[in-house]
This record gives sequence, structure tokens and C-alpha cells, in this order.
Amino acid sequence: MTKLIFTLLLSLPFLVQANQVTDSIAPEDTFTTAIKQSVSANKFMVVTANPKATEAGYEVLKDGGTAVDAMVAIQTVLGLVEPQSSGLGGGAFAVYFDATTQQITTFDGRETAPLAATPELFQDENGKSLKFFEAVVGGRSVGTPGTVKLLEHMHSRFGVKDWDTLFKPAISLAKNGFEVSPRMANSIARDKERLLSQSDTADYFFDDNNEPLEAGFILKNKAYAHTLKTLAKKGAEGFYQGKIAKDIIDKITQHPTNPGVLSTKDFDIYEVKERAAVCAEYLVYSVCGMGPPSSGALTVGQILGITQQFDLKTLGNKNPIAWQIIGDASRLAFADRGRYMADTDYVPMPSGLLEANYLKRRANLITKGKALTNDMVTPGEPAWNNNKPVAYADDQSIELPSTSHFVVVDSYGNVLSVTSTIENGFGSRLMSNGFLLNNELTDFSFASHKNGHPIANRVEPGKRPRSSMSPTIVMKDDKPYLAIGSPGGSRIIPYVANNLINILLWEMDIQEAINSPHLTNRFGTFDLEKGTSAEEYKMDLEKMGFKVNIRDLNSGLHGILITDDGLTGGADPRREGLVMGD
Repeated sequence: MTKLIFTLLLSLPFLVQANQVTDSIAPEDTFTTAIKQSVSANKFMVVTANPKATEAGYEVLKDGGTAVDAMVAIQTVLGLVEPQSSGLGGGAFAVYFDATTQQITTFDGRETAPLAATPELFQDENGKSLKFFEAVVGGRSVGTPGTVKLLEHMHSRFGVKDWDTLFKPAISLAKNGFEVSPRMANSIARDKERLLSQSDTADYFFDDNNEPLEAGFILKNKAYAHTLKTLAKKGAEGFYQGKIAKDIIDKITQHPTNPGVLSTKDFDIYEVKERAAVCAEYLVYSVCGMGPPSSGALTVGQILGITQQFDLKTLGNKNPIAWQIIGDASRLAFADRGRYMADTDYVPMPSGLLEANYLKRRANLITKGKALTNDMVTPGEPAWNNNKPVAYADDQSIELPSTSHFVVVDSYGNVLSVTSTIENGFGSRLMSNGFLLNNELTDFSFASHKNGHPIANRVEPGKRPRSSMSPTIVMKDDKPYLAIGSPGGSRIIPYVANNLINILLWEMDIQEAINSPHLTNRFGTFDLEKGTSAEEYKMDLEKMGFKVNIRDLNSGLHGILITDDGLTGGADPRREGLVMGD
């Protein structure tokens, strides 16, 4: 008998105070819907950030579809009901376990810089870096979208359902309308000034009095429905050639105050890249994810590898010294990330970032009970194969916490972990054909050089900006054991790494792990999640030498644990996510 499994709602929705940040501006809202409990299934399972998307994916799986079939339905619905986070105008990374070949492969649907872009794209006439939103709002920040090509590429390989049928849930919602969710409504209100500055977003997200749409408003999007019908009929060609591509390019290049340089050629040559997974050994597991242009798998792997040199198991998850070790390991990993990690199709990178002896040397810098001083947190000297080391300067980019993550396990044993984004909430604030366009190019460093040395993540024509997205599949005994990931800007990395420690080392239930309060440290300041038990660590961490900041932390962790007993799923209570399975 089919059973629909919903997360248990134990409290009414409520909004939390807006984030107060200094290192990232105007992040997407934290919106807590409910305390949640893990749910179980036997055959298949899907977890996404929005109930409508989860339902769409569930129906595809129930009808015999694969995880990749479900992916198409999920992403097209998410782009409608959660447009501030991802959509057709953005890009995505997918980590996929193929049950037939028993292999993990990753698929890079990241946006690309225009061929006409230069390293000075985000600098003024005097070579000074633009302010973040001077660069974001308008056409300058838009990269060539990759999501549609990714959907088609993977469906052609791993789908069993007819392509055109997978668009029906999103088309129906777009034509007939859907309720604006509380989180979407709050996001609109938070970004009112920038959304009202662009005519299309002003018309779509506001009423006739220029007031933000409220939760429960029935919103229709006929333009999006028409776009989806075009894609259902013509595939990716209907997006990358023809009217849709021309409309996007016109929107970007004809922006009155901040035009971009994307061209027809950029759409014509865009391709999805299939890349080998980057896997880090941790305990008895192999933690696999996206390599460059994502920094996710490498940095997560470094954090796990450094902390593995300490007995965190005995310390336990409530010991402030355990969090001091995790925090300092994260800082060391982020130092390497800022120096070395970028699109390796364009720049060379060290080969030894996950080498065991290198991680031991990094761990030796950490003293239990005493925070690393800032002068001790510098990039290391990993091996470079036969290449001479490249003298890079440290990256100078800003990554904001938008994005969406979903995971799927189908009845055939395939496992999919996808992180999808348009970068900042509402992207560039430009709309075309019913969907928002990304601002992904602002993930590049605005500066191209520092002190005479190039920055690895500088803008270059056709290059893919470095990402923090960390879709992950954990293997145990050569079988998939866990699929997990999160949105959250550069905090994606500690969100994922900390939850891997929670689940794999401290053996928490998956939902208990996701519910756990966040403690993150990337650049020296220890961020503790406001309104949670994490606040209790403030005094201990300060005594160890950390600067501590109590603030809202916006993750969107979604995961599925895969064991011989079946599937167990968890959805982040900080968002509106839902688990369904059978």
C-alpha cells in the first residue's frame, strides 16, 4: 500500500529576525516552519525545500520514474514556488550514483562567464572593485545559465519517462496558480527596494500598490508556463537558441544602468561537463562530491581529514573543545580554499589538498582548548604533482546564502544529490520569460590581482566561478549510505561538514543532526545560531580566544540515509522542506 510520509509539524510557522551580517549583505531569510522528525520508507524517497516540489518528485517516482526523471519535475517546480533560490536562469551541480554501473559521477551545470568578459568586469574605471549590489543588480552579473542543459543532459542518460511529461506539474501550477509561501513572502518584503527597481520583478512580486505579495496569495505565471511548454517540446534547444535566448540576451545587454556582455555565442557553446567525483576518506566512509569549479568536496574533505586527527568521538558533540577543533579545522581549510581553489579548466591547482600527511601537518597546528591566532591561519603548502607551485593571491569574493538543495533515491537504487542556485536571493533581479536570471558572476573575485600575484578565482572569458555548493554522496562498503547537501553561501561547507560529523561520527539520527544548532567558523569569527543551545558555548569559545557572533544561520540541509533497513529522510526546519517516500 502506498504511503505518503510527511514531516511532523509540531509548531506553527514563524518568522525569525532578519540576519545581521558584516561579511555578506542582505542574505536570504531564515524561515522556520516547524520542528521536524525523520521519516522512513522502503522503496524510494525525495526531499526538497518546498512541499510542491517534493510532491512533484514523489509522483514521478511513484509512477516508476528514475531519480533523474524526478529531478526535472522538482527543479521546474522549485523555479516557480521558490524563485528566489534557483531556477531555469541559474545553474546546478549534481552528484549521481548509478545503480547499473555502481559508480558515482558528478555533473557540472555551473554558469559560465561571457566570452567578452574581462578580469576587470567588476571594477570601475580606476580599477577599484565595485560594491556588491552595484555589480549584482542588472545585466553585468549574469552568467550563461546551465540548469536547463543539465536537466536535458542527465535525462538523456538516465531518464525513463518521456521528457515532455515531466514538465506537467510545474506547467499546471504556473497556469492555475500556487499559494505564495510564508518564506517567499518574507523574502520579497526583505528585498523590496531592489525588486521594485526592475519593472518585471516589480510587476510580478508586488500588488498594484507596490506592496509585497503576502503569504497565501494565489500567484500565476503564464510566461513561465509558456517557457516550460517550449522546453517540453523542443528540449534545451528551445532555451539556448531562438526567442528565449534572444530575450535573455536583450534583457542583459540593454539594461539601462548596468548592462552585461552575454552573447548568442555564449549560449551556443555552453556545455555540461561530466567530472570525476572528489572523494575524501573519513572513518570507514568515502565522502564524495563536486570538485572544481566547486570548492565544496575539497574543503569539506579537508575539514573531515583534519578533525579526524583528534578524538572527537570521546569529546562528544556537546563539548566546546570539540567545536574549537572543528572551527579551527574549518578556518585552515578555508585558508587553502581562498588561495588555491578555482575552475581547474583555467588555473592549475595543488594535487595534495586531501593527502593524508598534509592534513596531519595542518592538524598539528591546532591545540586543544586554544583557538588559532589569525597569523597562524594561513594557506598551507600542499603538493603540486610535477608542476611548480603557482604564487596566487587570496580570493576576494562575496558569496551570499541563497540556493536550494534536494536529494532523491529511486526504486532502482539510483541516488541523486543536487544543489541548484541563482546565487543571491532573486539573482540579478532581472526576469525573462517568467523566470529570474542569475547573478552568478559575482562569485568571482572582483579583484584580479593583489600584490603582483594573480587571484585564482578571477574573472576570465568562459570560466566558471568558484562555488561552495557541496552536494554529497557518502559511500560505505562500496554502496551509497548517505546523500546530503545544503544552501547557505560559503557556510554550505561547514553546514555539510558538521552534519557529516554529526551523522557519521556521533551517530545522530539524520533529522536530529539537521535540527542541531549551527556553529560555524570560516574566517576567524565563530558564528553561533541565535535562539538555540549553541549560544551556551559563547563564553567557553571566547575564553579559548575566539571572537563570537550570535546570529541567524540559514541552512537548508536535506538528506537521506540509506541502509539495509530502508531509507530515512530529514528536512531542514529552517526552511519549508518536506520528505516523502514509499
